[in-house]
Amino acid sequence: MHIEPGLVDSTKILLSYATATTAALYATKLAVHAVKKDGPLALIARALLCVGLVFCFFEVFPHHPVGVSEVHLILGTTLMLIFGVAPAVIGLMGGLLIQSLFFAQQDLPQYGMNVTTLLVPLFATSALARRIVPANVAYVDLSYRQAFKLSAAYQGGIVAWVAFWAIYGRGVGMENLSQIATFGAAYMTVVLLEPMVDVGVLAAAKALRRLQGNPLVNQRVYSAA
Repeated sequence: MHIEPGLVDSTKILLSYATATTAALYATKLAVHAVKKDGPLALIARALLCVGLVFCFFEVFPHHPVGVSEVHLILGTTLMLIFGVAPAVIGLMGGLLIQSLFFAQQDLPQYGMNVTTLLVPLFATSALARRIVPANVAYVDLSYRQAFKLSAAYQGGIVAWVAFWAIYGRGVGMENLSQIATFGAAYMTVVLLEPMVDVGVLAAAKALRRLQGNPLVNQRVYSAA
């Protein structure tokens, strides 16, 4: 996720630092909980896997500038389901930071906005998963409908945050609103595709039962809560 450079100027960008810091503090809380639940080594290993995967998603997978941002696969819900919310959050932050530091330095001023845009919807999606996935259902048994709801919630949150930053930075002029609408329409391809990826990855995990109990995989993948 790459908010267009200059979308929010230096006089307003302080807000993004505040929102990103708040998201990072909540991520720290999730990480502490994950350590208590699965141990520090499991969290570190999963987080490193997620960092590498996120970097590939952002830098290697196709990504196209559209309107006020870029359209590409993020696969945040896939990471959350397979590795857990804390490793997914760390992966998103770390993968984005590596890309910004070494491959797209022009994105560094927007790092706070990008982090907020990626993380806050994932927090909400994690809460939604607790509501729509029954406690007696393992993630490998999710239906496409459930996966679609989770992915749509995550992607919808991303579009909402991108729209917020665009309006916050440039107001409600017709040109700006048109670019936001163009981005939102193009992002529908991601909304439709990512649930299929989620279901496909979970189906592969279901076929690989030997991963059950592996510390690299979220326990909920194979076991009920």
